[in-house]
Amino acid sequence: MEMADFFDTSVDVLLGYRMKDNRLKETVARLKQYRHDKDPAGLNEAEKALKKYPNSFEIVHESAALYRAFGLESGKKEHALRALELLDKSLLLLSQNEDPEIGELTIYGAIATAHQMLGENEKALELLKQHNVGGYYCDRIGLTLTDDSGTDEAVPYLSEALNIHVTALVHTAMGYLNVYMNRGDFSAAEEILQWLTGMLSGLRRPETPSFLDKVNGPCFACMAFAQYKTGKPDAARASLESAKRTAEAFDAAPNYDGNAVRFVEHPEKISAYDDLGATAMESVEDVIQNFEDEAFSAMWKAIKES
Repeated sequence: MEMADFFDTSVDVLLGYRMKDNRLKETVARLKQYRHDKDPAGLNEAEKALKKYPNSFEIVHESAALYRAFGLESGKKEHALRALELLDKSLLLLSQNEDPEIGELTIYGAIATAHQMLGENEKALELLKQHNVGGYYCDRIGLTLTDDSGTDEAVPYLSEALNIHVTALVHTAMGYLNVYMNRGDFSAAEEILQWLTGMLSGLRRPETPSFLDKVNGPCFACMAFAQYKTGKPDAARASLESAKRTAEAFDAAPNYDGNAVRFVEHPEKISAYDDLGATAMESVEDVIQNFEDEAFSAMWKAIKES
């Protein structure tokens, strides 16, 4: 105390002790940081937080996430069991939740993961199937079934998952495209379209047109515009030729059957719908007109009429 007084500081600072902010929001943020940093000290902090805030949804849910994360990496069943206990409790406290990304659906998915950590695949499958709203867990159900040699049962789930995630990836890529176009970053726009068209082309069955070809036509047209804006006219013409070729092939034999997509083996008939236009060629034309660039439109006209 005399030394602290001499140096005009506190005993805490002199000893290197730093008092933690244990208010609720700050504690939750600290637990999240432990999980992000993969710091096992977070487990002790979680238990302290649970004693102070035993009925806080945020604390209980984040503590469960910590135990689940460390249980996955360590394989320790006691971590999985503690995660299960906390996840069950978080369901009872769910009315407190204010995070729109958390709900019954996600919590039951986490519970299923904890059961899988314990080697209880049947319990996990039952939960995933019960809460497979909108096919949300089709990928996990399919994968879990293949782990248990349920190959035939897994295929419809995997097929549904593929359709769902391809649609999501198209939406995501188109969102990025709009961002890059609005920024005037045409190089980035070309890169995202190179990835998207490659992915969609890779899902094409040989010699079998599918609705993915109708999606790819406008994508090639957008890529051509990005290449045209970055001073690559030859690449732009090649992309416009791909747009024309893809659109003509689809319009010659339109196919909206979901099972026409490579790898998909769905037992039921499923059809794709879009708002691109009545035909693939019309969708390409609409994209080019929307750019409102006379020179680019003239390039397309010459290729279309060739």
